[in-house]
Amino acid sequence: MSSVADRIQKDITDNRVMLYMKGTPQAPMCGFSKTVAEILTHVGGDFASANVLEDPELRQGIKEFSEWPTIPQLYIDGEFLGGCDIVVEMYQAGELEKLFQAK
Repeated sequence: MSSVADRIQKDITDNRVMLYMKGTPQAPMCGFSKTVAEILTHVGGDFASANVLEDPELRQGIKEFSEWPTIPQLYIDGEFLGGCDIVVEMYQAGELEKLFQAK
């Protein structure tokens, strides 16, 4: 069986935009996850997501993988962008839309 880090690496390799969140985009379980999912939907980006509340090992593993203590966590093109505050700042500055338009 592969490790959580292997699973995360596969997720961010197989999906151009990967969001680790509490809940799902349709039913977020925290305000920060809801905000990031709404922003991604608004910029028109297709994205994959993983609900860390369903898997305690993933919830801890993603924090160790990124060396970032909070969730949600957003990855684009295999690169960790950050959590809610960073995504909101990038969205407000127009940087997030540019990332989606780049590909």
